[in-house]
Order: sequence, then C-alpha cells, then structure tokens
Amino acid sequence: MSEIESHAAEEPREVELKLDCAGPDLTALAAHPRLQGAAASEPELLTTTYYDTPGRELRAAGLTLRVRAQGGRHIQTVKAGSGDVGLFDRAEWESEIAGETPESDAWAGTAAEAVLRESGAPPERLFSTIVMRREIPVTQGASRILVTLDEGRVESPAGDAPLCGLELELQEGDPADLFAVAQSLAETVPLRLSVNAKSAVGFALIDGHGPTVVKAETIQLPDGASAGEVFRQVARACLRHLRLNETAFLEGGRPLEALHQIRVSLRRLRSALSLFAPMLAEDPRAAGFGDEIKRVTEPFGHARNLDVFLQQTLPRLAEERPDAPGLDGLRERAEAERERAYDSVLAILESPQWRGLIIDFAGWIETGSWAAQPGAAQDGRHFAAQVLDQARLRLKKRGRGLKRLDPHTRHRARIAAKKLRYGAEFFAGLYTKKKARRRQDKFGAALSDLQDHLGTLNDLETARAMTESLSGPPMPEGDDPGTQDLLEAAADARSELLDIKPFWR
Repeated sequence: MSEIESHAAEEPREVELKLDCAGPDLTALAAHPRLQGAAASEPELLTTTYYDTPGRELRAAGLTLRVRAQGGRHIQTVKAGSGDVGLFDRAEWESEIAGETPESDAWAGTAAEAVLRESGAPPERLFSTIVMRREIPVTQGASRILVTLDEGRVESPAGDAPLCGLELELQEGDPADLFAVAQSLAETVPLRLSVNAKSAVGFALIDGHGPTVVKAETIQLPDGASAGEVFRQVARACLRHLRLNETAFLEGGRPLEALHQIRVSLRRLRSALSLFAPMLAEDPRAAGFGDEIKRVTEPFGHARNLDVFLQQTLPRLAEERPDAPGLDGLRERAEAERERAYDSVLAILESPQWRGLIIDFAGWIETGSWAAQPGAAQDGRHFAAQVLDQARLRLKKRGRGLKRLDPHTRHRARIAAKKLRYGAEFFAGLYTKKKARRRQDKFGAALSDLQDHLGTLNDLETARAMTESLSGPPMPEGDDPGTQDLLEAAADARSELLDIKPFWR
C-alpha cells in the first residue's frame, strides 16, 4: 500500500455524487419541489484558490491543495483521488489557517506532506474559482444528503471559464440514495454524470485545451483485489472513457474521433458485462443493462461505418479504380447519409433517456446487489485466469480454419478476439511482475495484429454492403488477391497468438 493509500484509509472520507448542468438549468433546478425546504441556506460567495508545486507534483500524485475563503475564514484542504466518475469517494484533510497562503503545518500529516517535502519548492498559485453556492439538506429514505448548487467562474492567468455544477454529498446513510435523488432531479432538468472535480476546469485552462478526445486509460488495481473490486474499477474506467468523449463530441463540434472513442468505450463496457457475467449472474439487472446499452446505441455503429467508408474505403476505391463511374455521386450520398447518422447520434446523447440510463448504470456499479454475492468476494487473479482461459479457448474454436470461414463466422472470430483483448487489458493490473509484463507485451502485440487484420476484413465487408446500399459501383469480391492476403496474415497472427504462453498462468 502506498503512503497516499495508507493516509486515505485512515482519514475521514467525502462521499458525493457530482453532476453537470448548465447555468439556466441550475436556476430551474433551484425551484424543484425536492429542494424547497426551510433549512436551505442563503446563497454564499466562495472564493477558492488552488495551488501546486512548479513541477505539478501534487497533481501527478492525484492530490489537490486549495484554500477557500468563506465567511471571513480560510480553510486549507488536501484531497486525495483523481480520475473519478460520478460517485467521488475521497480522503480529505481540512484545517483553518490564517490567510489565503497555504501553511505547512496544515498539510503535515496529510497525503500531500511527502510530495511537498520531496519537491522542496513552495506551492504556487494556479487558479481560483468564484462561485455563488446554495446548500439544501434533503432526506431520501433514512439518508441525509446535502445538495449543493454552484454557479460562477474559474479565473486563471490563461483566461476565465464558466463553472456550474450540482453535488449531492452523503452525510449519513446509503450511497444508493444519492442516485435516487439525482434521478428525481433529472426529471426536471438535463443532468449528466460528472467526470471531473471543479479543479479540472482550471487545469484545462492553464493547460490550454478544452474537452479533448481521449483513449482508454490503464486500469489501476489494488494488490489482492477481489473479482468484485476489479469489476467496479473496470466499469468505472469504461464510464469515464465514455463521458470524457461524450463531452468532447457535444462541445467540440462532433469530431469523428470522439464518436469512435465513444463506441470503443461502449464495446469495452459491454465486454466487461459479458466477461464478468459468471459473477453477475445473480443480479437480475446485469443482463438488462447490456441489452439496453446495445439497443440505444445501435445508430452509433452506422455513423462510424460511414466515417470509415468516407475516410478509407472511397479514397482507396478512387485510387484503385479512378475511372469507375459514379464515384462522385457515391461520395455525395455517403456524406449526406453520414450527416443524418450524426444527427441521430446527437439526438440520443441529448435525450433524457440516455442521461438517465448512464446515471442509473453508475448507481448500479456502486450499489448493485451483485456486490453482495459470494462471487464478488473471490480472488481476482483466480477469477481472471478462468475468464481469460475461456476467452482464449473461444477464439481458438471460432478461428479454426480462418482462411475458409464465411464473413459472418469470421466476424464472430473477430468479436472473440476483441473480447479477449479487452479482458487482457482489464486484468493486466493483477499481474505486475516483470515476467508477466513481458508476456503481456508479447501477447498484446500478437492479439493486436490479429485484430487489425480481422478488422480490415470486416471493414471491406461493411464497405461492400455500404456501396450497394448507396447505389455505388460494385467492389471486389472476397476471392480477390488483397482479401486473400489479409486472410493469410490473419491466420498466421492467430497461430502466433496461440503459441504464446498466457501471461495469467
């Protein structure tokens, strides 16, 4: 256990659900019947200044240091934990200090102490948040929850940005009640599961970028993690990947790569539900979430297929067959169809059903009945070995005679390869010794090669169907030399993969 983890295990924790909304929606939310109580506080102005070392060592360690001016007092706070999504469960250390400059006595004994001592440089001021805050206590069942409405701005040397958010802090009771209150409030205004703390807005300003497209992050797993702990970390990582790219899509002008990463996050999420199915079998909601996510997001695949068709297939077709009739018309029809497909994606992402589904799923990850089942308590490495053995065997069977398989059966082999790859990535953090790491690298490289070849073959089949549906010139059939070369390469990659000793054994 690291020093930060040790401190976090010993200190009081803050458990809160963070949700994103716009300023006008926050105003409407204040009139929600659930928030009309005599105990609501008067709006209060809060100024909070964030600090870090010149080398940003605190941020690298997943820590924040801030000083908040409130009612003539100054409260210095250290918080541990970053990369959360939805439910933030973090250790925090608070002390009253004399002024707005951080004091070393107040961070002594916190997770920041070792980082600041090793740095040797005093923390410097980075940015400030100025918000008008209103706090409203509510009850849900036997739980006491503090609802906080914040509206204001972030000020930094690099510029300013608006700041708006809703936080539900659990003061006493069951975390499941936080999600119940969130769903109730979401019936009135559009709320989205939040990925970042307020400090993330300030860091984005000083880093000089807005919402960006991101790839899946490496999943950190604690030593001796149970199967349930692994699933929760995996599912959280998939949700975080989804929400970051959803924001990039909605706020960044609908970039093509954002949609691609949204689809990757959803495939990883559904793969996690499938791979962990033996552990989730006693929870009736598990299968339903997988089916609902697949149903709702079906149009995403059509939009992405059109991206690939316009970016890769058509340019290659134009290069190989420059005199083929109707290519310009085909491109125009494909572009118009893609615009309609992207409109469908946008409509889904902006729908209350989608926002509610994601909040509901996040609540299930944190508080679902699956966590109380015996399977969740089993050793994570033992569970991982069983799951990965089964996934490897499935690929071995489905890929047998790969060069002779019809496109549909070959696609099933591709799905098996993809699921094995995601499983290997999900469980990688359980195998950290050098020998296991070397095997992981070798296994991952061979699996990536196989996926690339099978993916290209699948893109060709999709392109044939797409060209036909858009009344374009016929594409080469499956017995052309290029397709045969890909099949040979895929078969070789499969053989190489199966020859590699699994890193989990």
